[in-house]
Amino acid sequence: MSKTQIMVVDDELIMRESLAGWLERDGHQVDTAASGEAALKMLAQKRYDIILLDIKMEGMSGLEVLRQVMALELDTAVVMITAYGSISTAIEAMKSGAAEYLLKPFDPEELGILIEKIIHQQSQARENLYLKEQYRERTRFESMIGQATAMQVVFDLIQDVAPTDSTVLITGETGTGKGLAAKAIHTCGQRCNGPFVAVNCGAIPEHLMESELFGHQKGAFTDAKTTKKGRLELANGGTLFLDEIGEISMRMQIDLLRVLEDRVFYRVGGTQPMEADFRVIAATNRDLKTAIEAGSFREDLFYRLNVISFEMPPLRERKSDIPLLCDHFLARFARETNKPIRKIHREAMDEMMLYDWPGNIRELENAIERAVVIGKSAQVMLADLPIICGLPAARSSAPPDHTLKAVEKHHIETVLNEHRWNISHCAKLLGIDRSTLYNKIKRYQLQAPD
Repeated sequence: MSKTQIMVVDDELIMRESLAGWLERDGHQVDTAASGEAALKMLAQKRYDIILLDIKMEGMSGLEVLRQVMALELDTAVVMITAYGSISTAIEAMKSGAAEYLLKPFDPEELGILIEKIIHQQSQARENLYLKEQYRERTRFESMIGQATAMQVVFDLIQDVAPTDSTVLITGETGTGKGLAAKAIHTCGQRCNGPFVAVNCGAIPEHLMESELFGHQKGAFTDAKTTKKGRLELANGGTLFLDEIGEISMRMQIDLLRVLEDRVFYRVGGTQPMEADFRVIAATNRDLKTAIEAGSFREDLFYRLNVISFEMPPLRERKSDIPLLCDHFLARFARETNKPIRKIHREAMDEMMLYDWPGNIRELENAIERAVVIGKSAQVMLADLPIICGLPAARSSAPPDHTLKAVEKHHIETVLNEHRWNISHCAKLLGIDRSTLYNKIKRYQLQAPD
């Protein structure tokens, strides 16, 4: 169990050391500050559960510090320390947001009881908040967030198709949340207690795809030292999610079509027919009808998958959801990094609302994570956002061809050149895996500069 993080703020050295010593003996992690200014600087760098704050100090008073702490809207309890003659000031502090006050002189036992009381209150409050968040997550379709009309249409479709066992094809640009939509259909459906098995068809090399899907028998090939179940078997009783279905080879399309028709398959190197009962959900960012015309995707497989279909809207078509998504990602990354960042500065939010987000929600998520990691203040500032996140220079350099294909090509090429074609790093920035990035480089015929 993590220790309670406490800051003691007092301009008297003896008082700081005494309080810190008592609290550390009780098992708490304690930092001290000799002034209000020092305390605020420390608060910008670290999250504290409790602050013990002297009211009367040289320079910035305790009340001034309290008001600034309250303005940050942190999950921090402030206990004011005051002499008997300053009770009226302590009451004023309580009205300004202080959790409690201590009258000097006080003994270690009194302090310990007060700290334990606050810890208990915080624990209960956080538990209640957690339960509320869990409820919101369940009713929000597996963390799918959105109030825009386009997303309400998606939510209605998910509710309609989830109780059925029909095959679903989810289309949409990279990073729009197709995987979340698939998981929501599974979670809200009759197979929710079964497994959800995802296969990223674009990330698995062609020579391994057959073994990944169908499994293999021991000795089927050189490295087959044991018998292995494939994803189809693992999905028995649940849902098989075929992500990036447009990337599989023509040969695998034939094999997959046969399985989808009768749910019977053979492990690689096996002679015994295997059966599995699963629902199929597929997703792609490609235009499969165009792929059919080009001869790279089978029409019969398309119609087998396209029983029920819907498109995930790109973020540029649901910009009213950007503040909601930012709040969600900011709370998550602040919690994970233990940093006291709770807000996004208005200037930064204005820029994000202007940007078109070619990488969609995944790009926004990466931008907020980076901002939290490198941020030095209690707010996400414009300077904390990466260059690709909507700064004027990035917008003005957009290609004259405004088709989606041209915009994506330009964006990927820009990121690759800015980061010296470091494929792993660029793939992470773009929110895609290395295989997908390689496929897009090949598709758009991009070349590294000499």
